[in-house]
Amino acid sequence: MRTARPPALERSAGFQRLLAQFRPRLREPLGRDELRAEGILAFAFLLTAVPLAVLAPHHGHTSLLLVVLFVVVYSVTSKVEFDLGSGYCVPTQVVLVPMLFVLPAAWVPLLVAVASVAGGLTSFLRRQRHPARAIAGVVDAWYVIGPAAAFAFAGLTGPNWSDWPWLLAALAAQIACDFSVNAAREWLRAREVPRLPARLLVQVYFVDICLSPIGLAIAFASKGHPAAVLMTLPLTALLMYFARERQARMQSALELSQAFRGTALLLGDVVEADDSYTGVHSRDVVELCLAVGPGLGLDEDQMRRLEFTALLHDVGKIAIPKEIINKPGKLTDEERAIIETHTVEGESMLLRVGGLLGEVGRLVRSCHERYDGLGYPDGLLGEAIPIEARIVCCCDAFNAMTTDRPYRSALSLGEALNELRVHRGTQFDPGVVDCLLALHPQEETAPQPEPAADLVGAA
Repeated sequence: MRTARPPALERSAGFQRLLAQFRPRLREPLGRDELRAEGILAFAFLLTAVPLAVLAPHHGHTSLLLVVLFVVVYSVTSKVEFDLGSGYCVPTQVVLVPMLFVLPAAWVPLLVAVASVAGGLTSFLRRQRHPARAIAGVVDAWYVIGPAAAFAFAGLTGPNWSDWPWLLAALAAQIACDFSVNAAREWLRAREVPRLPARLLVQVYFVDICLSPIGLAIAFASKGHPAAVLMTLPLTALLMYFARERQARMQSALELSQAFRGTALLLGDVVEADDSYTGVHSRDVVELCLAVGPGLGLDEDQMRRLEFTALLHDVGKIAIPKEIINKPGKLTDEERAIIETHTVEGESMLLRVGGLLGEVGRLVRSCHERYDGLGYPDGLLGEAIPIEARIVCCCDAFNAMTTDRPYRSALSLGEALNELRVHRGTQFDPGVVDCLLALHPQEETAPQPEPAADLVGAA
């Protein structure tokens, strides 16, 4: 039996950050900006859905019992929530499609709004959601406006394979409507261009697209036998089981990520307890790296690895004799060879922890590689050195130059920046140097000195 692990998306730093924020936020009341956004969109929904229900042509009689049946089934299905970090998707498409065929399509948006609010009642009673968030159920029904309008305009009264162009148009209208409303939601909350996470949206729409044929099959079965919609309930129960399994798995992934962070911080404390200078130096390097990383376009996963690598880049020095680490004079060749093993020692320690810190261990190994290939331990050249290690290498040396060491006094800020300029493209990645220089624009015009000694061993 193999041990299951979360998919790559669920292991990503961005996904886990959204997941950690999402569930607790549901228990809190809406903020002022959120409430304003939800109120505007809910009012706009009613202004659209009510005229559509009243003015769209409707033929024949619709049983109240049938309406109640679909509302109840939809509300039950809406309780199946697959977490997607900053939100969730629900398999309501299997109920929505037959609703559009069996009931007057123009009524469906309002009925879905009622069913969405009703489906959240138990969450409100259990305090899993704040009651003020009931308004979100109304806004969530916006996605039905598109297909309902397409059905009403086309006059579709029953499922027919010949209507497939209209069915595709209705699905496209649903996706477009949902995307537009979510973008409007984000804009109204933050008053800035929304940055909707594309991977998460693709997952939501993929679920709707895959469930649409199943909903269409149920619609065919419901033709003349509306109670056939109850066939969705076993599927709903199965999906609810899988949703809970997924939620538990993602919670485990989140807890594991937090455990890795805790372990990294603990190891950082161990380094500081073993050598106070190294510990403080590592924390200063973390701050520098986190300032440089965004300027180089690092994503959230890379920033997380960069943070841990900066914090633990000297963890291997625990295995180096203190008389060598703190030697006030110049190191002998033998002593330098010993101290240069600290990157490999650090990698070995972190590989024993495994997981995320195992990945960080491989980066720690490369933190003293040089951009020109003359570093250690592997002599990697240029882009072959991981970007996180290139950033740590430069920030590490810069911090070392600007602090007092046992064997020399600190350089001034201007002198340290000039050293970076001199070694740009040889010892250090030019892009990293440029980002560090950009953090100190007031020193940019300082004169450049003659090339100084190699800085690799300085940190």
